[in-house]
Order: sequence, then structure tokens, then C-alpha cells
Amino acid sequence: MTADVELDRISVRFAEFTAVQDVSLRIAPGEFFSFLGPSGCGKTTILRTISGFIEPDSGAVRIGGRDMRGIGPNRRPTALIFQSLALFPLMSVAENVGYGLRVRGIGRAERRRTVARLLETVALGDQGAKRVSELSGGQRQRVAIARALAVEPQVLLLDEPLSALDLKLRQYMRNELRTIQRRVGITFIYITHDQGEALTMSDRVAVMNRGRIEQVGDSRAIYATPETAFVASFVGETNAISGRVGAAANGSAAVDTPLGRLTARNPRTLRAGDAATIFVRPESMLPGAAAATDNAVTATAADSAFEGNFTHLFFRALDDIRLVCVLGPRDGANRPAAGDTVTLRFAAADAIALPAAS
Repeated sequence: MTADVELDRISVRFAEFTAVQDVSLRIAPGEFFSFLGPSGCGKTTILRTISGFIEPDSGAVRIGGRDMRGIGPNRRPTALIFQSLALFPLMSVAENVGYGLRVRGIGRAERRRTVARLLETVALGDQGAKRVSELSGGQRQRVAIARALAVEPQVLLLDEPLSALDLKLRQYMRNELRTIQRRVGITFIYITHDQGEALTMSDRVAVMNRGRIEQVGDSRAIYATPETAFVASFVGETNAISGRVGAAANGSAAVDTPLGRLTARNPRTLRAGDAATIFVRPESMLPGAAAATDNAVTATAADSAFEGNFTHLFFRALDDIRLVCVLGPRDGANRPAAGDTVTLRFAAADAIALPAAS
């Protein structure tokens, strides 16, 4: 079974500090939904509010259409996986997974069947007799998931469960988590500050900043069409060039910047005279690209960073503007040497003009 989760204008305050302010959204049944944002933005507070560890100062949390006001964590149809996992080190894997069932008074035979089924679900069918300390980090993550699923929650809440893992294991566990979620079919609500995790795994992502949700959308929309300067700068690498709109028409804005007049998409309907920032992804700003592109800026090559399947090129313009490009392994001919003066080009369709951040 699975359920939707509705947040209806919830706010949470701690003394004079407002951690979550007037947040409303609906998470569909069976959806993999992520809250993404920097530390202190309120995403973990939202998770703890959904789970019942925090009561909102205003607004309502509904799970499966039922108002959760006054219902404690142990009576909600949710299970929470903490960042630390909180596994029992002196118990076997099977005992960890079956713990919640034992507390609920489930008989030994049924407990054994349920544990065996869940260990198969998380690809640990032959690991039940081991101690938790004998497992790898990724295996411990899967034990925590199996233990949470044992109590048959309608919603599984995950608070940055991969943050302590190394890079390759995190990447592997992203795929594992998504596979498990599709297999069991229940609603997953995931908290992370890692944009790679959110974009890779999620059906939809909510980007949070200072207690508010700035944008909700699928991964491609969040990356390609950010709605605010914060989302554009927080999600993925980007080049930001500030200026003031000189003209706007037909969904485009011509922005006068220190690097010249640059043209970009104008989804927020900026008008002439508005302060604006143009955002261009590094993969869309290329040195020596075809002259037919809409925009060109002159910069000096400063440095480069080889990262295997791609290379970052760093540039300086007018001393205080930093720009970055990303080249693939076959773009060696376009790699300038440090100190070279280079023309960087990008298409207006690959850039977006947004109101300048306050």
C-alpha cells in the first residue's frame, strides 16, 4: 500500500527562527520525491514534520487524505531512515530487519518469512546471519531500508542516508534505491543537499531556500528551466552574468552587461530597465564555437581541470568575472593555453535571464 502526502501551508518556528514558512505541495502515491537545498534550508524539518517528530505551528500534514494532527510518529503510516541508519550492532542482519515486527508481536514463523522476503527484495538474501559490522556501507544502507519496509509503511522517509558513503558507493546506491522504490511501489520522500542524488533518482524535486520552496518540478525542468536565480545557481554548475534589461520581446531579453549586450530566454517576462542575471550552463558556453551563435564574450584562459571524461576550462573576463566551460574528451582542439585570449560563444536558447537575486 502507498499514500499521497499533502502539506497545506505548514510553518514551523523555533523561538524567533522560522525554519519552514508557508509550504504547500502534494506528493503523489508511489512517487519518488526529493527535497533539495543547502544546510539549514528547512528540508529536514519538513521530513520530521511529516513523520510526526515535530508538530507544525500552523498548517496541516495529510497522509492518504487523513489529517495527522496529534498523531505520533509510532501511529503514522510512515517509516524514517536516519542519516546514521541507527542499526543495532549486536543483532544479526535478520534480527535488525525483523525488530519492528517483533515489537508489534508478530509470530516467529511469519517474522521469518517476512524477513526472508525483504532481504531478497534488497538483494541481501544470503546475508541474514551476519552481524551488521560485517557488512559494507552499501549493504548496511539496504538493511536499514529492509527494516523500514518490514512495518509496511505507506510512506518511506529518508534523511540524507547516503551522505557518509564514498563517491562510487553513493553513485551505486542511487541506482539501488531507485530500483528498490520501483519494486516495492511505495512513496519515497528523500532529503539531500546533493543535487546529483536528487536529479538522478527523483520523479520530482522541490528546491528549498531559507524555509521556502523556490521551485518544484522534474529533474530536467529544474536543471534546464530554473525559475529563480537561487535555483539556477544551486542546481548544477552555471555561469552568471549580471546586468540590466535593455529590451525585451517575443520571449527573449537583451541584457546589457559589462561583457556587452547578451540575449537569453525570458520566462519571467522581464522588462526594459529590470535588473537581471543571465545564466549559462558550462556545457553551452564554448570557446571558438561557430560564429552563427547569438552571443560572444571575450575572456582570458586562466586554468583547466581534467576530470576523466570531461575537462573544465576556467576563464577570467574584466578581472572580476569568472567563467567556466566543459569540454568532452574529443574537444582537445578547442582547449586554449593559459593566458590565451578567447571568444566564448553561446546561443540565446541555451541561456536564461532571471530577476537578479535579492
